[in-house]
Amino acid sequence: MRMRGAGSGGVTWRGMVLLCFASFCVGLLFTNRMWSSPEVVSTSSERTQLSQDCEPKQMSSSSVGGDSSQKDIMDEVSKTHQVIQTLDKTISSLEIELAAARVQQQTTTGGGSNQRSLEMETVSSAPAEGRQKAFVVIGINTAFSSRKRRDSVRESWMPQGEKLKQLEQEKGIVIRFVIGHSATPGGILDRAIEAEDAQHSDFLRLDHVEGYHELSMKTKIYFATAVSRWDADFYVKVDDDVHVNLGMLATTLARHRSKPRVYIGCMKSGPVLAQKGVKYHEPEYWKFGEEGNKYFRHATGQIYAISKDLATYISTNQALLHRYANEDVSLGAWIIGLDVDHVDDRSMCCGTPPDCEWKAQAGNVCVASFDWTCSGICKSVERLKEVHQRCGEGDGAVWSASFQ
Repeated sequence: MRMRGAGSGGVTWRGMVLLCFASFCVGLLFTNRMWSSPEVVSTSSERTQLSQDCEPKQMSSSSVGGDSSQKDIMDEVSKTHQVIQTLDKTISSLEIELAAARVQQQTTTGGGSNQRSLEMETVSSAPAEGRQKAFVVIGINTAFSSRKRRDSVRESWMPQGEKLKQLEQEKGIVIRFVIGHSATPGGILDRAIEAEDAQHSDFLRLDHVEGYHELSMKTKIYFATAVSRWDADFYVKVDDDVHVNLGMLATTLARHRSKPRVYIGCMKSGPVLAQKGVKYHEPEYWKFGEEGNKYFRHATGQIYAISKDLATYISTNQALLHRYANEDVSLGAWIIGLDVDHVDDRSMCCGTPPDCEWKAQAGNVCVASFDWTCSGICKSVERLKEVHQRCGEGDGAVWSASFQ
């Protein structure tokens, strides 16, 4: 078959070749573009994936920001708690200062109920700034019914009259019987004490209603009253049925004079008695743990001594100090949480003859003697003179002792 020529208007062979080549080129160009498109799509997908990968990172950053915010909140809570604690301490300090101000006001101004005993040594009779300097104040705890006991003390180890004043002036040893008033102020009991004081001038009257179950309160008021009247190195509490050698007591206290806070006595740790009706029953026994537990260490109540700082602490904080049923436990509780040197001195709890007598003969004169079975000297009115004769240090010992 013969191809037609150009002149006849047909498509020549050369034209067909060119047309095929042109079609091939167009197809190749189109194919290249199609191959490029998946790359673009892939790149777009990768960008999308990268964008998705960034989103978790942004969320993680947000989470970190949340943790930081939570930490800031906890810091603020902690700061607030510290502020509250500071306020609590401030309030506590203000309460203490208020209690001290009340004591000072009572000391300076007194009240109408105290006017009946202005001639005696009372809380209201001397301003705090006019306190008398002393080495030791010895308060002998007594009761309205104990006149014979007081007389036996006066006739044995306690100086009387001018010697009592001389002991105070020359040695700085102040000795007073400590008693409050009756439930009916101005009654026969109070008048009897006033008459007795007019004769001997050896009482320290407290603004306190007497009662056996009020001994913890009486002890607290005694220290507050003594601190308001005397600026002493030591304050001693002793019962009126205990024998005391004043020279040995003063010498013993002088050995601890350099200590800022000292608590001296025969330390013990007796059982907490939960059973009602028994002597020394502790209504708040549950505070000391399981039934059958013992008290913390504290000085036996027959006689003990505390230094000036401790007596001042009790005086200042008396409105805040809790009282337990037993007076010696109460004092121990007021002191147990403080930085105090507890001195266990067994010479302050010697037995009556022959115990204290043997020790005196061996050169170990006792500070105090009593019978544990009676919580004091049994039948002290009859026996105190005998104990003084057999266990006493001699009437001149306190005058020759050097402790100031």
